[in-house]
Amino acid sequence: MSAQRPDDPQQWPQYGQPLPPQPPQPPHRGRTALLALAAAAAVGVGAVGLGATGFGLGTQHSQPAAGKAGWPAPLVQPVGNSKTAATQPNPAAMDTAVQGVIPGLVNVNSELGMQGAETAGTGIVLTSDGEILTNNHVVTGATDISVTDLGNGQTYPATVVGYDRSQDVAVLKLSGASGLQTAPIGNSDSATVGEQIAGVGNAGGTGQPSVATGQVTALGQTITASDESSGSSEQLQGLIQIAANIQPGDSGGPLIDGSGQVIGMDTAASTNYRFRMPGAAQRGGAQSGGGQGFAIPINQALSIARDIESSKKSATVHIGATPFLGVSVSTSDGVGAVVQQVVRGGPAAQLGLAAGDVITAADGNRIDSATALTNSMDLYKPGDQVTFKWTDPQSGAQQGQVALGTGPVG
Repeated sequence: MSAQRPDDPQQWPQYGQPLPPQPPQPPHRGRTALLALAAAAAVGVGAVGLGATGFGLGTQHSQPAAGKAGWPAPLVQPVGNSKTAATQPNPAAMDTAVQGVIPGLVNVNSELGMQGAETAGTGIVLTSDGEILTNNHVVTGATDISVTDLGNGQTYPATVVGYDRSQDVAVLKLSGASGLQTAPIGNSDSATVGEQIAGVGNAGGTGQPSVATGQVTALGQTITASDESSGSSEQLQGLIQIAANIQPGDSGGPLIDGSGQVIGMDTAASTNYRFRMPGAAQRGGAQSGGGQGFAIPINQALSIARDIESSKKSATVHIGATPFLGVSVSTSDGVGAVVQQVVRGGPAAQLGLAAGDVITAADGNRIDSATALTNSMDLYKPGDQVTFKWTDPQSGAQQGQVALGTGPVG
């Protein structure tokens, strides 16, 4: 079985057309080709794709290119506990549970200025003054973020407090928000295989909450996702696997148990069923499960969120604005990060980098892949002076120092 974040706008067929059957392929995610461009060569999983894709459930509003049909097939065989018998569903009880959570959710809409696109995802309200938990891929590449609270109907501008790309977690802060209803947070350690759950989110980017009911089918799952456009990849661990019809736009939304508690954050969906196109998603109400999805356990997500809130920077947690190098890159067989495009006037252009050059080091640290460059950039902040080494196909080894700019969310 392969799973993916069904959010790569470049992979969508024309709206309304069915998706052809897809054979299993190496995992990959749906971040758009801007990632390194916007995030200092940072690989992002766009809300349209786990942000780089590996799965993501965000959805793009702009019309996708014609002729590109099918979803990217992103996940490797999950590893973890196996499926057991399901408990008897109780639709009325689950509906009540869901209705109690919806006022503590938000719709997240991101403008990808450098890509000329917009994305939509979901978020979970953590504090009454507007701290929001969502997937990193929901906001990757964003140049502007607006958030609509489902509890009061108001829309707020938002900024990214920080993110952990490796765990697909981001924390947003709303401007001018107060008195928001928070989501009821449960304990993901109590999740059991076979229990009834519901995933709630902005499926299809309609702005109306939709519900996908199902059950937990496995715990402790590990999946690997890679970004086709940048060559980067990451591994998500400890996930809750569910049988539910998770759709594009649901990324960052809650996985709710029968008692109305949030036990996870939806982040990925499988390719063993066809996804509905944006705009065709069911508005409100419940839909029966039909696909396989994956959610980050809420305990795990909140642990990362606390580090972000306390500005606890680490090798994977980035705090504040995203540094910007201004290149899109791919991996070159362990040799380095191959430059595909260079943003005019950006730091990379100032260095003299051009398409075909291979970046091999940053401040003396070896760069042997697109992922390594992305991870390296996450250690810096805008304005930092960084010395890069690269190989020019014509001139050979080169070196130069440049100040990183401020780019879209990583």
